Amino acid sequence: MEEDWSAVAKAIKSRTRELGLRQRQLADRSQVSQAIIRELENHTVERRRNSKTLEALSLALEWHPGHLTALLHGKKPLRPGETGDQAMDTVLSRLEAIQDRLADISDRLDGLTIDVVSLVSRNDHRDEG
Repeated sequence: MEEDWSAVAKAIKSRTRELGLRQRQLADRSQVSQAIIRELENHTVERRRNSKTLEALSLALEWHPGHLTALLHGKKPLRPGETGDQAMDTVLSRLEAIQDRLADISDRLDGLTIDVVSLVSRNDHRDEG
């Protein structure tokens, strides 16, 4: 399959706009030279890039490490946290939902604890008076 560098350029431009980043900021975040970022964004030089370059840019743009490489090869990029293994991704997604639910339950229990302590404190003050 042919490499689609224009898809990479479009994705980088779109995401930097979305995140409000300038090329210099992206260079600092990714440790990729501003000149290489300019070449990629403007699609001026089409050459083989080190896979670590696209990975560093993907991470700096808050994507899955393989995001830009997937676009380059015409594949659907994974979201952060996805492995590409459907069964594993389903399990991870369910675990994340359970964690969210447990956090919600914990917050509610903390609220109830505060309410109970407050009630006990009020009753103690009444008994003293």
